[in-house]
Amino acid sequence: MLRYILKRLLQMVPKLILISMITFGISKLAPGDYLTQLENNPTISQRQIDAERHRLGLDQPVAVQYVRWAENFATGNLGMSFDYHERVSALIWLRLKATLLLGGCAMLFTWLISLPLGIYMAVKQYSWFEKIASSITFLFLGVPDFFLGILLLLAAAMANQAFHHEVVPIGGMTSVNFATEGLLAKAGDLALHLVIPVVTVSIGSVAILQRRMRGNLLDVLGEDYVRTARAKGLPERTVIYRHAVRNALNPMITLLGFDFAALLSGYAVIENIVGWPGLGQLMLDALLRQDLNLAMAGLMIGALMLLMGNLLADVLLAFSDPRIRLEA
Repeated sequence: MLRYILKRLLQMVPKLILISMITFGISKLAPGDYLTQLENNPTISQRQIDAERHRLGLDQPVAVQYVRWAENFATGNLGMSFDYHERVSALIWLRLKATLLLGGCAMLFTWLISLPLGIYMAVKQYSWFEKIASSITFLFLGVPDFFLGILLLLAAAMANQAFHHEVVPIGGMTSVNFATEGLLAKAGDLALHLVIPVVTVSIGSVAILQRRMRGNLLDVLGEDYVRTARAKGLPERTVIYRHAVRNALNPMITLLGFDFAALLSGYAVIENIVGWPGLGQLMLDALLRQDLNLAMAGLMIGALMLLMGNLLADVLLAFSDPRIRLEA
């Protein structure tokens, strides 16, 4: 197992190099650069713009710019942000914690709800509960995340107004007096601020995953070995949870790897709507404003998370199913 993991980690290096070359090249296909927007500013002369472009190295050929960036990135130097005039590593770390907190809580909420719900709906197929739950989840499949976020913000605002008290915080990550609160009060305040963002990004995923879990389990319950286990007189609970569910989980573990990869890049729009100070919105702004160092750092972190998510899924599959062998 350890040899396999080390081999996969080494294989990530050429993949990341190739990804960096492609993303860097694509970023240069856009017309102009970060300084182009300053050319319409009458208070800044073209000579000043050219001098700044030379200082940033944006007047060099694309290949030279890439090699310079790659050398710095390989040594852990992510450079300075053109727009924020701060170190990229500091900017990313500041937002990374918020995005990982949101993504981790959303993933935990999603999987803790969707898996048991999908199993129960498969076991209780054609029951009233299954029909009602299927209708509700089918409805949420058609509701965009950003629209759901707006609805939740409106509902929270109405609830706060009705109770003359902030029942659910709207926007931000913490309250104004967060720094002066005790440890438990801080945890409670943070949890309340997570309610709207977590529900917003999780509802659609819950609807999708529970339906997939339900479908996987229904397929497994029709297999011959399940009928054989029932014919042997095993308790229904043992047949379902020890034999059927274990095999039905394998496709879900693969999806878990993709969810892990989306922790940093899948919440940009939602973070903007609900006012969550995460990394997604920062990366979106960097791409739009052609802040090269910041955008490339975010894209490379996203690519690394995708590769690590696939590795995590393969390792979890090997633990879940003894028939799967990881060859070094």
